[in-house]
Amino acid sequence: MILPILMIWIIQGELVFGQGFNLSFGSCLHQEKELALLSKAADQLPNAFVFLGDNIYADTYDSMRINKAYQALACNLNFQTLKRSVPLYATWDDHDYGMDDVGKYYPLKEASKRMFTSFFQPPNPVQLLSHEGIYQSYRFRYRGKKIQLILLDTRTFRSSLKRINKPSEETDTYYPYERLYLPVYTEDSTMLGEGQWAWLAEQIRVKSAVTIIASSTQFATEYNGYETWANFPLEQERMAQLIESMHKEHVVFISGDVHYAELSKVCNAAYPLYDLTSSGISESWGFAAPNVHREEGPVMENNFGVLRIRPWRNELTFLIYTQQGLRLQRTISLDELEFK
Repeated sequence: MILPILMIWIIQGELVFGQGFNLSFGSCLHQEKELALLSKAADQLPNAFVFLGDNIYADTYDSMRINKAYQALACNLNFQTLKRSVPLYATWDDHDYGMDDVGKYYPLKEASKRMFTSFFQPPNPVQLLSHEGIYQSYRFRYRGKKIQLILLDTRTFRSSLKRINKPSEETDTYYPYERLYLPVYTEDSTMLGEGQWAWLAEQIRVKSAVTIIASSTQFATEYNGYETWANFPLEQERMAQLIESMHKEHVVFISGDVHYAELSKVCNAAYPLYDLTSSGISESWGFAAPNVHREEGPVMENNFGVLRIRPWRNELTFLIYTQQGLRLQRTISLDELEFK
């Protein structure tokens, strides 16, 4: 198996909105809309910006429509402002991968990968050429500390979802809406595929001060009948076990997809796993799904997220911004993300 080379960026300088290493991110942006939040994110001069998926809305079995959607985004003035100002990184979710809620059986996934790679021009394209899918890993150096960014691909290899067909299966007053899917417990069902799991284990071995795992779909939420890692609970457990077995400290997740923002925390590993969800840059939703793991939020307005890492203070701050300003903030000590 060919393991991709890690790209190391040397980051220097301080930021307009607070000293520290700042990783901004967001998801769910329609190429035909204004996308003013992208300029707001650019104004804050983060060290990098991560697109977490649904970076366009193609929803098609026609590759030309995917290409046209990327062309429309390229012409967006706010996207151009962000691209000029900040290094960009990206993964995809369903609407830019191809179709709503699709997984490994989407027939245009190779064509979609070519267009994704051509549009975002990842800093180390060798990574994407060395394997199927678009998973990538990068390291940043800040004040002598290494910060690792792992971009997962939760589409190319994901097994089919278990759709709810019978009304008796979905009737539950806990959910004030019609659920679409049930959890899948078969051992051969997967979110990442064995090749990506093996690659992820290699990345987890890399020494870093903080490791940020970017997943297009939410990792740390409870089952809610929509798309989350909780639809594949064995895979969710496998992730926690991998982190624990590798004795990997200071791991945090970022995610998108749901058209609102929240901070979630699960405690099924040796230390709490936090997941800061930011969605959407232009898209919105009428309600937030139940989530017993929610620590902060939900923020229902359009938003983008920031992870601020201050190694000299041994702290990490979760932030959510809307067009009106800061809406969510939580600071934790990195000691909380350590084995006891």
